[in-house]
Amino acid sequence: MGMKTVAIIGALDEEVALIAKSLTHVTHIAKGSLDIAVGTVDSFGSDVIKVAATVGGMGLVNAAATTQLLIDEFAPDAVIFSGIAGNLNTHLHINDVVLGGTLRYLDTDMRLVGQWKPGTEDKPVEEFFSDPHLLQVADQALANAGITHITGIIASGNYFVDTPEKVEEVIRRTGADAVEMEGAAVAQVAARNDVPALVIRALSDNADTDYEVFKEFDISEYADTAARLAVDIVKRL
Repeated sequence: MGMKTVAIIGALDEEVALIAKSLTHVTHIAKGSLDIAVGTVDSFGSDVIKVAATVGGMGLVNAAATTQLLIDEFAPDAVIFSGIAGNLNTHLHINDVVLGGTLRYLDTDMRLVGQWKPGTEDKPVEEFFSDPHLLQVADQALANAGITHITGIIASGNYFVDTPEKVEEVIRRTGADAVEMEGAAVAQVAARNDVPALVIRALSDNADTDYEVFKEFDISEYADTAARLAVDIVKRL
């Protein structure tokens, strides 16, 4: 076995910049619209882990393209997506974290889409999953950081959920704890390539904020927490 490699897709430039700061021997690779920071981090064991971190754009197609490019370029042992999401779970609060145990699309007929790997024509898959070992490691890292979290269901769609009607529809269709625009695509592409994936989402609002208002939010504090968490998870691998 050579060096372990982990690919990290972040939601924010600040977050990836902070991850890059905690790496040594950092180089930047520009490819397929991405600026990828590549470096190493010492694990809590004796291993050195290679990390490739980038921001990949919003929405399912951007997330899928980014995931595949990172897999082709770096052959990672794991892909981690770290971002923010709208909260749909009445027991959770802003800044709590949902780990995507299960990831479901909002606007996709899985009878057709699910026929491709990891599904088959006879047995289409209906949903995707984060890797059990990565979930366990993330759970430890979050507990260590004192962050309230659950392993739950994340819904991913190509539209921003910001009204009670949309929220109600998402919950009815998916039973999700959180809603966002990338996670299921990352998990699907990772599964096509037999690469373990992990989707982590910090809750930014209750999926009730108009996007024009939302985009003015100051999420730099989130970026700091997310970056530290991502690096901590990598060190535990």
